[in-house]
This record gives sequence, structure tokens and C-alpha cells, in this order.
Amino acid sequence: MTILQLKYVITIASSASFREAAGKLYISQPALSITVKELEDELNIHIFERTNKGIRLTKEGEEFLAYAKEAVSHYKLIEDRYIEDTKNKSHFSVSMQHYVFAIHAFVNVIKDVDVSKYVYSVNETRTYEVIENVRNYKSEVGVISYTKSNEKVIKKLFREYQLKFYPLMTRDTFVYVSKSHPLADRDILSLEELKDYPCVSFDQSSESDYYLSEEALSDYDFVKLIKTNDRATSAELMYVLNGYSIGTGIMTESMALKDDFVCIKLQEEDILTIGYIVNNNHVFSDLGEKYIKELEKYKEV
Repeated sequence: MTILQLKYVITIASSASFREAAGKLYISQPALSITVKELEDELNIHIFERTNKGIRLTKEGEEFLAYAKEAVSHYKLIEDRYIEDTKNKSHFSVSMQHYVFAIHAFVNVIKDVDVSKYVYSVNETRTYEVIENVRNYKSEVGVISYTKSNEKVIKKLFREYQLKFYPLMTRDTFVYVSKSHPLADRDILSLEELKDYPCVSFDQSSESDYYLSEEALSDYDFVKLIKTNDRATSAELMYVLNGYSIGTGIMTESMALKDDFVCIKLQEEDILTIGYIVNNNHVFSDLGEKYIKELEKYKEV
């Protein structure tokens, strides 16, 4: 088994057919099929099932794909840091839920760094991926939050993965609506009053992951719910459908659509605690230490 074979599997899994994958990889379809067959024979599993509609992963293949992605990701980290062309570059990576202040802190750190070569990464992603990235040393720091709804589950993951959480702030529960929304002039709203409008929620990828949501009231049974994984899409849905989303009430100058939306206090409470996580065993780089200092400037608790 080789890294190249793992990369082939990942590419095939994201394609409609072996022919499409072969085109992406710039190799012939027969060569790709032979390589995958050799890998399947070596592992004694079937990774892909061919149908008249294309290809799909088997159950064994889905499990193998998860390991393959992790292995390739770790290989890329080693490659970035140690191969000749990049080993002298400055490296720094952070992962975060969708908080603008965390991006501001990142910018403040790197804008004053005087290096000629660098590889920096900002991973704005889902809750579990933030945790995994810090756990696996893909990121030095992760900015993350929890609510009363998921506090026990999140803290359990921190303990199991040997991560330390440092709180920065707590936030009440607000709703965001467009300025044209029928209820936009209210000072406070309840979920009962909002039941005729769709709640637009950031998708955490599966129904079983609701407890990892970065949004308050993640376990509430909304009458109308639209899940998205893109902030611009969420804003468009809120605007066109008179939808709403639940958040911290923070409206910053960096929010591209801030002039089109308002935040209103929500009657139902699910206090959000926002902070950062680090790996217990990690020795920080200079940039990692500077980033934490920037985050601490937002500390309120």
C-alpha cells in the first residue's frame, strides 16, 4: 500500500466514475483500475462497487476512505514541513468555528511577521474537525464554543483527546433577521413567534452530530429548518425566505452583509461559551504563542 494508492482512492470517491477519476489524475482508466484492484487484493476488501449508474463505496470502502484521508493529510503535513522546497518556510495553522474575531487575531499575528517564506493555514470548519485538527497537531490552536445543550459532550471529547479549553467569553442568545423581515423592529423574540419562518442552521454534516453544533438551541425541535454549509447561502436564504439564524449577537465591521441584517434578543436562552483549545502535549511555535496572546485580548471571563 502506498500514499499514491490512497490518493487514487480519495479521487475516485469524489468522482462519478473511474474514467472521470482517471482524467483528474492524468492516467489511463485501465491503469487506475489495476492499481485499485491490487490495493483491494492486498487488503482483502472491496473498496468500490461498480453499478450501471457509476461507482459507489462499499461499507468497507467508506471506513477505509476515512483512514486514507487522515493518512494523506498527515503525509501532506510531513511533506510541507520537511521536503527540500519547503522545510525552511515558516509554518503555522489554526482551526476555528465561524468567529470573525479569531480571523482578526490571525491577521494581527502574521501581518507583522518578517519572513521571506511561509505556509500558513486558516481552517474555518465544523466543530468536530476543529477538535480533530488540534488533536492531530494539524493546527496549533482551535477556536471553539459550547452551549448548555452540548457542554457535557464537548468537555468529554476534550478529556478523551487530551485537549485543554480556555474560555474567552460568554454570549447570550440572539436571532439574526434581515432588516426587511416582518419582525425586524422587535426588541425581543421568542421561538413561538418565529415558528412560521424557517430557521437557517449551519450543517454539522449528520443528524447524529447535532450535539457538536456551534449554534445555541441545537437540540430544539424547529418547525421549519433549513441546513446549509455556506454562510453566503445562509444569508441569501434568510433574506429571500424571511428566515432567521441563531447566534451570539456580535455584528462586526467584517460582516459583509451586516448592513442588511439586525440581531434581536431571543427569549429562550442557551448561553454560548467561546474559547480556544490546545493540545496538552504541544510545544508552541512563536506564532502559536503570539496567536494565543491575540486571542486573550478578547478575554471577558
